[in-house]
Amino acid sequence: MREFTINRETKETNISISLDLDGSGKHNINSGIAFFDHMLQQISTHALIDLDIQCKGDLKVDMHHTVEDIGIALGECINKALGDKKGITRFANSYVTFDETLSRVAMDLCNRPYFVWNVKTTLEKVGDMDQELFPEFFKSLITESRMNCHIETLYGNNNHHIIESCFKSFALALKQAITIDPRKTDIPSSKGKL
Repeated sequence: MREFTINRETKETNISISLDLDGSGKHNINSGIAFFDHMLQQISTHALIDLDIQCKGDLKVDMHHTVEDIGIALGECINKALGDKKGITRFANSYVTFDETLSRVAMDLCNRPYFVWNVKTTLEKVGDMDQELFPEFFKSLITESRMNCHIETLYGNNNHHIIESCFKSFALALKQAITIDPRKTDIPSSKGKL
């Protein structure tokens, strides 16, 4: 069972996350930020991860603490649920179109965090969310899940399409990377250790 639950409380946020990597994409998400909830639902739906995220954050200050802390907690959940990573596919990539937009994600669940965000947008906000918070979320998630992940948009004009295609592409790559390959019985590394 590749599941994990975390409760993370600071002076800025109170977060509870439950995750099942071998789920069916069921989700119950309430961050207090409508567009962010919609994006987190994309991860659950397209990675086929069951995800329950509940957060009470200091949104009266701004959205930064909520978004960053959910990334931290979700990344830790993914890392803990993967356990020793024996048998996982490990490497994955995905291209996703959304009308005029094409985005891609490449990842390696290698225990060596590294993050690249090559995404250009033209508005300060998408929905109710500041554009600068999307890379902050992914940076936190990728660092705590201990993956190498490159996210980029090859082209696109609509800011909603650009961001949503990044989340969907991330989800599809994650689904592939966490998949257990029955031919693999050990840690997926020629060194014998990740």
